[in-house]
Amino acid sequence: MSNTPRTFRDRRQAGRVLAPDLARYLKKHGCDNLQVLGLARGGVPIASEVAAFLQAPLDLCLVRKLGVPQWPELAMGAITTGGGVVLNDDLIRSLGISDEQIRDAVARETGELNRREQAYRADRGPLVVAGRTVVLVDDGIATGATMIAAARWVRQAGATQIVVGVPVAPESVCRQLLKDADGVVCSTMPADFRAVGQVFEDFHQVSDDEVRALLAGATSEGGSAIENRRTAPP
Repeated sequence: MSNTPRTFRDRRQAGRVLAPDLARYLKKHGCDNLQVLGLARGGVPIASEVAAFLQAPLDLCLVRKLGVPQWPELAMGAITTGGGVVLNDDLIRSLGISDEQIRDAVARETGELNRREQAYRADRGPLVVAGRTVVLVDDGIATGATMIAAARWVRQAGATQIVVGVPVAPESVCRQLLKDADGVVCSTMPADFRAVGQVFEDFHQVSDDEVRALLAGATSEGGSAIENRRTAPP
C-alpha cells in the first residue's frame, strides 16, 4: 500500500501501474495458480492489464452495490452472484433505513446482476476459483462494501488465497479489508480521499460492449509467470 499521491490518465493506465505492484506482492508471498477477477464493470479494464502482466486468466466477479435510498452512490451493502448479501448495519441504523427499503434495493440490484450475468457470461464456462489464488481487481474502493462481498463470495467458493488490487482507496478501508482478504495492494491512498474518480482524468462509465471486448481479448490460459515480466510503463 502506498500513501504517495498520484493520478492516472484512465483505468488502463492505472492497471499498468498496479500490475507490477501486485506481481511483487504475489512473488514475495509465493502465490501462484492465479485467477484474476475484475469487478464489473469499472474494474475490468484494470483487471485486463493486470491479467496480461501476470500472464493469468481474466474473468468477472459480478457484484452490485446496494445504494442508500436518498444517496444511491453511498453503499449500505452489496450483493453477489449466487445471492450473497453484505450489509453495513451501522450505516443502516444511523440513517434509519427500513427492512422494506433494503428488500427493494436487493430486488432491484438482483435484476441488474442477472442481466449482467447474461450479458457477460452467457457464452463462457463456469467460473472455478477453488484451489486458486484469486486476485480481485476494481477501479477503486470507497466504503469497501462491494469488495467485501466479492471477497466473501470467492472465499466461500473455495479460493485458497485472496488478494485485492486497486489503484485508489482510503487507508482505513484497506486495513478493514484484511479481515476478508489475505492481502491488499493499493497504488495510492489519498489523505483527502473523497471519491474514486478524484484520481482519474478519464473516469467514464464502462459499457457492456467494453467489458465483452476485454474478456474476448484476454488470455484463456491458466497459471502465471511471476519470475520473468515485462516492465509496465508508469
